[in-house]
Amino acid sequence: MFGWLKRKKRPEPEVAVTTTAEVATTKKKKLSPKEEATEKGEPWVSIPKIGLNLETMASGELELDWNQEFINQLLRAGYRGKDDEDLVEQWLRHLCRGILMELWEQEEANDKPARYTQQRDIGDGRTEVS
Repeated sequence: MFGWLKRKKRPEPEVAVTTTAEVATTKKKKLSPKEEATEKGEPWVSIPKIGLNLETMASGELELDWNQEFINQLLRAGYRGKDDEDLVEQWLRHLCRGILMELWEQEEANDKPARYTQQRDIGDGRTEVS
């Protein structure tokens, strides 16, 4: 697994006795986006934290959080791994590879010769290209 890829730790469940009034209040509580998606059976993934090495600006770490439906969607899409973290790591690699390929294709489609050549007027209607 990437050393820079970390999963947000899940809080330990708390055991508590609640009254009927507390249950009614809890139902009115606003759900987080992850809880809303999970309740609807929708896949959800988020990057709650990005750490960056400010000296090099080229390394850092990501903290990802996801729900079980996201893992199920990865499995349906054909991802295989030994655990949830492995599946998410494969997905992240695939996503990053796709982004890099798209950027590379855009770079290649640009006017490459104009960017990498220099032209100099040498007089008499002639131009030196290097």
